[in-house]
Amino acid sequence: MPNMGRYCKAYPVRSLREFAGWTENAANARPADDAAEGSAPRTITEDDFLYLQENYVVTDGIFIDENVIFDSVTPEWTDFCHQTLEFEVPEYAKATAAAPQPAAAPQPAPAQS
Repeated sequence: MPNMGRYCKAYPVRSLREFAGWTENAANARPADDAAEGSAPRTITEDDFLYLQENYVVTDGIFIDENVIFDSVTPEWTDFCHQTLEFEVPEYAKATAAAPQPAAAPQPAPAQS
């Protein structure tokens, strides 16, 4: 089952391809809209959009662990994301969910006089 991250942002492929170290795993692209599941991947064009995930991996869809197109996360890549793409994960997405608190133990009923 695919996993949703806490945050991702869509960018045009042409912007992502500006990174000098960009490589594309086009074989991981989603099938064409009119193709059956399991069909050959679609061709990614300059006008398509890909998703930059909170972990700096780029996917062809909103799921953080499916259709991974680029996963060479380096300091240069993260700098490019911040400086050129102006990508920032919002504070609400950085926060981890609070650990569940244990249920309070039942209190005995007060004694009747």
